[in-house]
Amino acid sequence: MKTQIVVVGGGAGGLELVRRLGAKLGRDAFDVILIERGQTHIWKPLLHEVAAGSLDANLDEVGYRSHGHRWRYRFFLGSLEAIDREARQVVVAPILDEDGIEIIGRHSIRYDYLILCIGAVSNDFGTPGVREHCLFLDSREQADRFRQKLLNHCLRVSRTMSVDPGANASVDVTIVGGGATGVELAAELFNSASALKHYGLEVFDESRLRVTLVEAGPRILPALPEDLAEAAHKELEALGVRVLVNTAIVEATATGIATRTGEIIPADLKVWAAGVRAPEVLHDISGLETTRNNQLVVRLTLQTTRDDRILAIGDCCSFTPHDADRPVPPRAQAAHQMARTAYRNILALIGERPLETFVYRDHGSLVSLSRYSTVGSLMGNLVGGRLAVEGRIARMVYLSLYRIHLIGVHGWLKGLALILVGHVNRVVRPKLKFH
Repeated sequence: MKTQIVVVGGGAGGLELVRRLGAKLGRDAFDVILIERGQTHIWKPLLHEVAAGSLDANLDEVGYRSHGHRWRYRFFLGSLEAIDREARQVVVAPILDEDGIEIIGRHSIRYDYLILCIGAVSNDFGTPGVREHCLFLDSREQADRFRQKLLNHCLRVSRTMSVDPGANASVDVTIVGGGATGVELAAELFNSASALKHYGLEVFDESRLRVTLVEAGPRILPALPEDLAEAAHKELEALGVRVLVNTAIVEATATGIATRTGEIIPADLKVWAAGVRAPEVLHDISGLETTRNNQLVVRLTLQTTRDDRILAIGDCCSFTPHDADRPVPPRAQAAHQMARTAYRNILALIGERPLETFVYRDHGSLVSLSRYSTVGSLMGNLVGGRLAVEGRIARMVYLSLYRIHLIGVHGWLKGLALILVGHVNRVVRPKLKFH
């Protein structure tokens, strides 16, 4: 019987992990399986560009089936429902079509080693009305939904202005959360709005877009040094974004957002990007140790604390270095680094060799304000401090992060080819996606 290695979740870490395992182990004595609820993968840090229409996800997504064929792993469409640790099986939830009709029933998949990397979802902190009235950017489908709603509102305003040029019509967008996702989306919206007049909405421009960014903390971008966060704050305000800090949200309604101070911020579109947590399915799953945010607690080897055969990587796990007092932050760079350590440790488990300790190397943080600016800090703990960067250098480094992701997912040959194709596409393809 083949040794079965099951990876649940095809995000940045999971997809790189199955590529490495499939390429190394092949299909003769091993069976590498990826379970993922989506048909395709797109790098999550790009979802704000998909939402704003400035990135065509169809050109950047990775199909799991073709990728699995290339790298010798098997792909199963489905969502994790439970884990039977005694039988060493994962239970996959039934798959339903758009009409609610069952396509594939609930079933189980055996594992010898299991790696969980199902990412994170937005945390609404129990705020009333958020689930019902706000949009999220956790997946490609959610980003597509936002883009279509945004376009509909822009078309409505454009039509109103065509009929009545003096009308005070606008598209009001409120973004809750001053982290990287919220800040990048706010800037990208203005980039898209400025280009709409070239695509049939002649009377619409960025002056008809009103964006409010709301942050509960004392400043936006808390992961960056204060001077860089302040620079980003000023850049957003120069674009026309209304930035509110020290402003807590108490309720979301169909027409706006209510703050603790009593202000009602009217909004046609409301985006919640105020924090993340692991999916609810991980809450005390199969007796494994979890945090209050449903993250799986892992040891220094990335093995879960209560089962040596189950590992967790990426945003769904809580890893605290031995010399730190807080867990590693949920970032794409952490997921990529964990994937490499998990790969080596799975091989060590198979070969009954000692496992290695995961060492997180903080390469800093970068935030892109679309074509307007990029700010961030580099090196992190590599040089015992941070190097602040802005402008073109920061933009070049920011773009290189995606190139590193492409190489990690596709290998050097195809990764470099896709980077070249990406340069060509930026020249020949439309700057905005409308369908």
